[in-house]
Amino acid sequence: MAWPSWLRWGLALPLLTLNLYVLRQLLLPLAPFPGLFLTAALIAFLLDIPSRWLNRRGLPRWLAILIVTLVTVGGVVLAGITLVPRLIDQLAQLINALPGWLVAAEAWVNRLQDLAASRGLPSEFGDLSSDLLTRVSRVASQLSQRLLAILGATLGITINTVIVLVLAVFFLLGGDAITAGLARWLPERWRQLVVSTITRTFRGYFAGQVLLALILSAGQIVVFTVLGIPYGVLFAVVIGFTTLIPYASALTIVAVSALLAVQDPRTGLEILAAAIGVGQVVDQVIQPRLMGSIVGLQPAWLLIALPLGARAGDLLGVGELLGLLLAVPVASCFKTLLDAWVDFRTEPE
Repeated sequence: MAWPSWLRWGLALPLLTLNLYVLRQLLLPLAPFPGLFLTAALIAFLLDIPSRWLNRRGLPRWLAILIVTLVTVGGVVLAGITLVPRLIDQLAQLINALPGWLVAAEAWVNRLQDLAASRGLPSEFGDLSSDLLTRVSRVASQLSQRLLAILGATLGITINTVIVLVLAVFFLLGGDAITAGLARWLPERWRQLVVSTITRTFRGYFAGQVLLALILSAGQIVVFTVLGIPYGVLFAVVIGFTTLIPYASALTIVAVSALLAVQDPRTGLEILAAAIGVGQVVDQVIQPRLMGSIVGLQPAWLLIALPLGARAGDLLGVGELLGLLLAVPVASCFKTLLDAWVDFRTEPE
């Protein structure tokens, strides 16, 4: 006798919660290796695209993977030699300049307080400005300490990077076999749909997002350099790569513009206009050609998926950042599979 649907759903939620709790207890002691495995899988998804393109052009699979891997490693090394030292230098200069900017911010707060007092408005900004400056000073101090800690942990970062690259190469070489082995655990009716949905969504989403981030960073580096924006390379890279997380680049642009406007309002407006202009060109001209309708989620669902992804990444021990990066494609896959399940349930027998 079949169980009522309300009873099946009532049992499904506790079982799902129990399984997630057990998964968390298994993953947490293994940190950071789950995060490294996921990162390697994402890199393998990205490198698989040019590898398959070369394979279709007649190159053997192993040779295509070798060429793509060598080009990728060469590009990373070239960026590390040319770009990373400049980023570190500008970040150090920014940290050293923050105390002067804090003084300028306090002067702005005092002007607002005098203006409010002259117009008979509430003008008790003293505690607010003091608390704000204290918090910003603490953040600047922590940032400088973390920068030194990151530079001091170069060996650990290098080891993790090597592990990720080696895993990514193994995933590339055995990706089809791994996928087929995992797919055997699924019901036969769903195998093709699940594999094709995950492959298409993750590969298309991350390939498009990374390419957009590189294009946006390069375009803003050029524009910021021409305009003579202080710390232009650093801000361009930060704004560009925050596009990997939906809506994060807009918040970054506002924060950077406000930060520079404290010292010079004109510079703040220039970087705001330049960043918005370059971003609009990328969003309206390039993004539709790259991304299309891969995600297929409404903005409201994106806003719900992002904090849930960050929280899930933190709970499962893979990190909030990786959770944010995975939130959108996971939510898109879930929506596609849920729509297919609903269609299956409503099909006439």
